[in-house]
Amino acid sequence: MEQLPNMRLTTQRQIILEELGKVTSHPTANEVYDMVRKRLPRIGLGTVYRNLELMSDNGIILKLEVGGTQKRFDATVEPHYHIRCTSCGKVDDIAMEVQGQINQAAEKASNYIILGHHVEFSGICGECARGKKESPLH
Repeated sequence: MEQLPNMRLTTQRQIILEELGKVTSHPTANEVYDMVRKRLPRIGLGTVYRNLELMSDNGIILKLEVGGTQKRFDATVEPHYHIRCTSCGKVDDIAMEVQGQINQAAEKASNYIILGHHVEFSGICGECARGKKESPLH
């Protein structure tokens, strides 16, 4: 992953990035904290949260924000789509081509120069559909 010139990758940030890169679950700050604490037992939740925010602001990681849910973080910064289970809240990547024509359609329909788009699909994951997961959202 390329480091941006205005952001120094400290040891803490490097470990946070490494741990985030090991999972595809789009963890919350608390979940990242639990992962990082195994390698840095003295790190605080506030430190993890601030570093996640800084790395997100600098384009090193993605921050996923959907109204009413906790922020989640993603080590994959290339454009891609997500799907969220409306039952358990799990977030996954969708392996499909990013639809560039949406940008042109939005530009035609608005008075904006479109820079990009974010799409999040919603549905029921396979585990919830089979009734194998307990829902923390209900």
